[in-house]
Amino acid sequence: MDSIKLIERLSNAFGAPGFEEDVTAVAAAYAKSFANLSESNIRNLYIKPKHTGGARRGRPPKSGKPVLMIDAHSDEIGLMVHSVMPNGMLKVHPLGGWVVSSLPSNTVMIKNSDGKLVRGVIATIPPHFKSEAERNKAPEIAEMMLDIGSSSAAQTREEFKIGVGAPAVPDVGFSYNDKTGVMLGKAFDDRLGCACVLETIKQLSGEALDVDLVGTLTSQEEVGLRGAVVAANAVKPDIAIFFEGSPADDFFAPEYMIQTALRKGPMLRHMDDRMITNPRFQRFALDIAAEKGIAVQEAVRKGGSTNAAQVHVWGEGVPCIVIGIPVRYIHTHNSYAVLEDYKSSISLAVEVIRKLNKDIIARF
Repeated sequence: MDSIKLIERLSNAFGAPGFEEDVTAVAAAYAKSFANLSESNIRNLYIKPKHTGGARRGRPPKSGKPVLMIDAHSDEIGLMVHSVMPNGMLKVHPLGGWVVSSLPSNTVMIKNSDGKLVRGVIATIPPHFKSEAERNKAPEIAEMMLDIGSSSAAQTREEFKIGVGAPAVPDVGFSYNDKTGVMLGKAFDDRLGCACVLETIKQLSGEALDVDLVGTLTSQEEVGLRGAVVAANAVKPDIAIFFEGSPADDFFAPEYMIQTALRKGPMLRHMDDRMITNPRFQRFALDIAAEKGIAVQEAVRKGGSTNAAQVHVWGEGVPCIVIGIPVRYIHTHNSYAVLEDYKSSISLAVEVIRKLNKDIIARF
């Protein structure tokens, strides 16, 4: 399976927070030939090169080598049905931080009690029925409804088999322009990262490394970085790399402030809202990028966070870096990313991992 087909399957998979099993199924099918796989109750997927063996979940057997965790989160922003209205409409609660103004009139896929997907429209009251003050007011999710074409609560529950707790995600199909290298789809935050984890492990699975490699596709990042806590406790990493779909700023920021542009390589952040990146590990990665001619970008992020926020403070502290693939229009239905940035992210991780050893990690 080539990179585009893998990304397409991961992007199109249904994976609202807490409901990531379709994503992990795609990943497991891809990795089964070169990795040992296990899945935890919180829907974390653990991926270890077959030659490392080891426990069903978590840290490999003691080899004297440091354990390197490479991570991406498998969930995407979504919605959950809060209640069924008498007219059959659905009131919803957000799962993750939406760009709320982008939601009205878009469609979503709702997973019903049979596990089947039902298409719905995100509905709001038309402007014809609003006062001027209401028309000029920013929309709120609490004012929105999902319309599945039902006319009553009974029809919604009995015919459509949708009730309280049903999850929903954007209704978007992946596409790729092979002339420009541009990908368009949903959930690039963080299915691009999931694909990076899988392809990185595949590339390294036959090599003799000075670290024990454990890949983790972790759940519920968009609602509080929860799967990362479980993964850190299971893997007990000595060092960690995080792949993330990172919001691009090249379509609105002044040129001198752009730090996450498409076609300029992965972004390595020095800080975000919940982590100051280990400066020695960061310098090590940046030096390798320069040595190998891999284009990278550096960023100082005032907001946002990644799973590294949880893992870098695990135990006595874990050196972490974040390799961010630039993504335009993150946390909306449709996002753009570029294949060359994705491939550069994998190349950087592979080269970093090949050079890591116990002595180098001890200096971080």
